[in-house]
Amino acid sequence: MRKQLLAGGFALTTLLVALLAFGQSPSPTERPASTPILVSTATPAPTVTPNESGTVSVPSTLATPAPLVTPLPSPVKTEPGVVESTNTFQWSEKGAPVFTIDTAVITALQQNPAVLQALEEIRRTKGVIIQIRAQALPHIGPSATLDWTDPNIRENGPLTTFGTVAAPTPTGTPIMGIGGVKNLRNDLLYTIKVTGTQLVFNGTTWPSIRGTFFQRDSAYFALRDTIDQVISTVKTQFYQVILNRELITVQEESVRLLESQLKDQQNRFEAGTVPRFNVLQAQVQLYNQIPQLITARNNYRISILQLAKTLGLDFNPARGVAAPLRVVGQLPYVPRKIDLLADIEGAKRSRPFLKRARANVLNQIEQVHVAIGSWLPNVNANGGGEWLSSELNSSFGDVSKGWLTTVTGSWPIFDSGMAWGKIQQQRAILSQQEITYDDDVRQVELEVQQAASNLLQNRELIKATEKTVEQADEAVRLAKARLDAGAGTQLDVLNAQVQLTTAQSTRLQALFGYNSALAEFDRVTGTQSSYTEQFNGIAPHATRTSTYYTGSDVDARGKPKRRNPFEPGPVTAISRQPSSK
Repeated sequence: MRKQLLAGGFALTTLLVALLAFGQSPSPTERPASTPILVSTATPAPTVTPNESGTVSVPSTLATPAPLVTPLPSPVKTEPGVVESTNTFQWSEKGAPVFTIDTAVITALQQNPAVLQALEEIRRTKGVIIQIRAQALPHIGPSATLDWTDPNIRENGPLTTFGTVAAPTPTGTPIMGIGGVKNLRNDLLYTIKVTGTQLVFNGTTWPSIRGTFFQRDSAYFALRDTIDQVISTVKTQFYQVILNRELITVQEESVRLLESQLKDQQNRFEAGTVPRFNVLQAQVQLYNQIPQLITARNNYRISILQLAKTLGLDFNPARGVAAPLRVVGQLPYVPRKIDLLADIEGAKRSRPFLKRARANVLNQIEQVHVAIGSWLPNVNANGGGEWLSSELNSSFGDVSKGWLTTVTGSWPIFDSGMAWGKIQQQRAILSQQEITYDDDVRQVELEVQQAASNLLQNRELIKATEKTVEQADEAVRLAKARLDAGAGTQLDVLNAQVQLTTAQSTRLQALFGYNSALAEFDRVTGTQSSYTEQFNGIAPHATRTSTYYTGSDVDARGKPKRRNPFEPGPVTAISRQPSSK
């Protein structure tokens, strides 16, 4: 009995073990447990295939698996380098014409549209002078009249020369009246006259002629003013190109230093000496600097194109997107001594801007005289010879000839106020021109003071930044040395690098501002084009006389100024000298 119970218990135990074994999960070989997978974040290189046009097409979107675990930042590829890899614009200055500051100014004077238009305006005013002057000179011209009548008109019936039928008589025969006499005339009649007309007197032509002379002088001074403006613009744009080129160098140097700093922090992170935060900080600083480099390169390209437009250079399709020119030069610093009072007075005497305003005032004075002259009588004389053919003889030698003389005159004694209205209008316009001249004088004074202030400001900036670049460069070196020695932090290096870039940019901006202000100062003082002004056959003689003296001691008409009762003390007289420009 006891043995049976043991055997039954053993069988039951065996059955339970079998059941438990059958209900367990599969073994690891049949179903492996899930483990974390590390997925690389490096973007796989796309397959690049050229299309039919020869260009390379790159897929715009690539399927990238989402990482299950945040990876470490991938190292920045330094071959060929960040500076080189960001310069993808096909901009090349190879083979482009080279321009210095002098050749750029000369080219602009020859090809700039504003200068060419000012020259054509002088030609136009000369044409106006010839047109108005012709009114006072003799006008001679021949005139002829030829009259031929078909003989059949007179031979076939009682038709007259004018095509009307003569009234018949009771007997049926036409009356030989006026039409019958005309039937005896020649078929061909002609009249030849040579007449001449000469203006004897009027009150409008001579003032109009004098007014055209002042219009010509105004166009000449407009040309000089345009030349001064073009020279100033060319200098400013030329120095802008140099500035943008130097700023590219500064940004490239900054990017290279930040790139090397990133490599150094990556090496330290892999060695376990610095935290991952240092790598991220260096990477962000580098990526923030790259857009400034791209912007600097774009500003340089735009400044080159603007200078080419000012110089009058046409687009060359053979060069494509390559540079149309190449600039050679630096940002110089030549200190200029400023005597504000003398410079303002010199600007008043030399600026073509004021001389043009004076010419406009003098021209308007003549227009007032023209309006007054419309009240005066107008006398003209006509004379010449006349040749008439014979009405009964067809011979060309049988002519009647003689001389004709006619003198005509008119005088508008009463015109219901038309002439007086013209005079009032022209006098009001004259007052406006004089007010404009006085305001132009104040404008010249303002421009000189502004240019002098800008010149002094940039000169102080240059002095203030003389040692800043050297000190900032030394600060970067010391910050790196302290970091290597373990006494400094990476933030100190990055801040020192930012300060160095700022100091270099500020120094370049100060040099550009000084040269730009100097070009503007030369323009507003009237000394911009003193070394290039060669106007052969263009400058009228009147422009070199005291007619266009525009010193402080004369008014808009060139007459000595009266004492201003609001100014304390007498007005100091200034010696008048003929203008040499």
